[in-house]
Amino acid sequence: MGKIEELAERYERHLAGAWQRTLAGAQRVVFVVYPKEEERALRARLSEFQQATIEGGHRWRLCDVTPLFANWMANDEYRDAYFEGPDDLRSKLDTEFLDHVVGHVRAALRSGDDDAAEANDADTVTALTGLASLYPFLHVSLLIRALEPDIRGRLAVFFPGSKDGTNFRFLDAREGFHYLGTSVTLQDPQGTA
Repeated sequence: MGKIEELAERYERHLAGAWQRTLAGAQRVVFVVYPKEEERALRARLSEFQQATIEGGHRWRLCDVTPLFANWMANDEYRDAYFEGPDDLRSKLDTEFLDHVVGHVRAALRSGDDDAAEANDADTVTALTGLASLYPFLHVSLLIRALEPDIRGRLAVFFPGSKDGTNFRFLDAREGFHYLGTSVTLQDPQGTA
């Protein structure tokens, strides 16, 4: 069995059973941590995670952030100047780009508000993928914390990197950040931490 298939099985076990309904937003985040080298393999097998979610009696919503930086940059009127002086972009990344990504994911978390049959509710998993495309433009920790109030069911954060205790290292490139959400990893024999 490959790494991603094993991770999908651990994810399925993690989602099994009834979910506690009174959790705070931070407690509704599930980091699915995998080696950064497995990004393409994970994307190719994402349907296994979707199937595990549905078989567990939950709804699945995919939110892929891969194209967000390119789209945001293409629509900025000063984009040509930023290519000439990239350091000038830093302040916009920390504010406007973060707001852009938060708005995109927040819309996915809230999608279906007008249609009760399709609403993201306490039984919906919103799968957040494509985080590697945000590096080095955005800190994942800031994104997740900004989204906490909007999580109704579970936010499954597909996280390329590593985890040591409560410390997550994005792409193994940045200093880690501490987060108390649950996780599904290949490191823990039980698949959760």
